[in-house]
Amino acid sequence: MRMSEMLLPEFDREMENTRKTLERVPDNKLDWRPHAKSMTMRDLATHLANLVSWTVHTIDKDSLDIAPAGEPPLRPQPVNSAHEAVETFDKNVAAARRALVGASDEELLKPWSLVAGGKNLFTMPRIATLRGMVMNHTIHHRAQLGVYLRLNDVPVPSLYGPSADESPF
Repeated sequence: MRMSEMLLPEFDREMENTRKTLERVPDNKLDWRPHAKSMTMRDLATHLANLVSWTVHTIDKDSLDIAPAGEPPLRPQPVNSAHEAVETFDKNVAAARRALVGASDEELLKPWSLVAGGKNLFTMPRIATLRGMVMNHTIHHRAQLGVYLRLNDVPVPSLYGPSADESPF
C-alpha cells in the first residue's frame, strides 16, 4: 500500500472535522479575540481555510518561502463569513486531496523546506511535513477555534466523539 493511501483516511477525517468547526464560526464575531495577543476569529478561520493548501506546496515544490526577500510575506485574503471560510477550505481540500492521491512514495520521501526571507526554518521529508505542518497544525488551530466557539456560546461540534453540546447521553 502506498503511503498516500495510508494517509488519506486520516486526512479525510481531519478535514471533515475541520469543516464542521469552520461552519460554526459566527459571522458577527469575526473580529472577536480572547486576548490581545490572540488571533481574531477571522484570522483563525482564514488560517484554517488555507492551511491545507500547504499540501500542494509540499508535494509540488521543494520549498516554500513564506516571506520572500523584497516581497510582502505570504498572506491569504481574509474571510468575511463562515460561508466564505468553508468555500475556501473546500476548494483547498479538493486540490490537496488530488495532490496527495497523485503523490508517489518516492515523492513523499523527498526533503521539503520551509523558508522565511531566504533563511531555512526546517527541512524534513514531505510525508513528515504533511503530518506535522498540515494535519497536526490544522488540528491544533481547529482546537483553538473550538475554544473560541465555546467562549462565545456557540455549540462545539462532535469531532472524535460526543461534545458537551452534541452528546447523545
